[in-house]
Amino acid sequence: MLNKKTIDDIDVKGKRVLVRCDFNVPLKNGEITDETRIVAALPTINKLIENGAKVILCSHLGKVKNGPNEGESLAPVAKRLSEKLGKEVTFVADYHVTGEEATKAVEAMQPGDVVLLQNTRFRGGEETKNGEEFSKELADLADDYVCDAFGSSHRAHASVAGVTKFITAKGGSNAVGYLMEKEINFLGNAVENPVRPFVAILGGAKVADKLNVINNLLEKCDTLIIGGGMAYTFLKAKGYEVGTSLVDDEKISYCKEMMEKAEKLGKKLLLPVDTTIAAAFPDPIDGPIEVSVVPSNEIPADKMGLDIGPKTAELFAEAIKSAKTVVWNGPMGVFENPTLAKGTLAVAQAMADADATTIIGGGDSAAAVNQLGFGDKMSHISTGGGASLEFLEGKELPGVMAADDK
Repeated sequence: MLNKKTIDDIDVKGKRVLVRCDFNVPLKNGEITDETRIVAALPTINKLIENGAKVILCSHLGKVKNGPNEGESLAPVAKRLSEKLGKEVTFVADYHVTGEEATKAVEAMQPGDVVLLQNTRFRGGEETKNGEEFSKELADLADDYVCDAFGSSHRAHASVAGVTKFITAKGGSNAVGYLMEKEINFLGNAVENPVRPFVAILGGAKVADKLNVINNLLEKCDTLIIGGGMAYTFLKAKGYEVGTSLVDDEKISYCKEMMEKAEKLGKKLLLPVDTTIAAAFPDPIDGPIEVSVVPSNEIPADKMGLDIGPKTAELFAEAIKSAKTVVWNGPMGVFENPTLAKGTLAVAQAMADADATTIIGGGDSAAAVNQLGFGDKMSHISTGGGASLEFLEGKELPGVMAADDK
């Protein structure tokens, strides 16, 4: 869609190729608890190995608030990658990332070898404006660059976008990997060129996080479904009592505007018609909770909406059933609680049953779909939460734009 060079467009034989991956995996006591992101990177890495490249991998891990530390080292990733690839991945443990140790490891490489650099965020220059030096040092290690980290592509960081101009300056290519290509094709085409009817579903907690997404999707989709915590601000904008439900009072007039916009454009905007309520938010989040269901305009003043009700689940499922393209970002309720996961489950089931291209926009929706066992029933599950949201907003992502055009 965006006509970017992919790894199929570049000749990498005998060349040093720097690949920005998304190895930001969850760790518990130094063990990887979810390897989805590692598995997602394998097709690109394997293709480069097959084509005789010297493959240099880099990624960030965690937020790295208090400087470099072993708890956020990429060492466990190197170990798991070696197992997955069936070959030794040389890990450069140096906290400087691009220091002498990295240079030596790269100099010793043969075609088909794989080196993994240390957490890019261990270098202050990764996220800051003065990332020029770090960008140049990364480029010095390689001949070509491949971005395959969609989850980070909305950040103009040194290892995501900054490095590309130094690769270009030395006559190298900047391409996207297979994972990036898939994300661009699915998310991009779904929004810019959907097979209709196109249904977009937004949930999650806050309206504020999705202001521009709502606005952009209303222009592109045929039906916009709103559930989750953000629905209560819309219901309040309709003049309903929403009790102690989550509400963003500053966004009430915005919600009114969006409902008017939908009407003016002739788009359907579906809100919950009934709501699962409780006295308070579950504590612990997955603990037992007493709930009841009321019409959305009859929420008692001392109760809180925590999931869509069964009639709403039916209404939403009906809209999904007739769709040809469905994009979903954000759960319908507190899906971590079995009692309050019914709405999210119903939407996931409807999407699994639909004869449509079904796309999950990363973040909590991806976690929900996988947790509820529907992962393999979707056309595409995005690996980037923030990045897929910005894509759905219609924003240009630095990591995508930095790649060379075909």
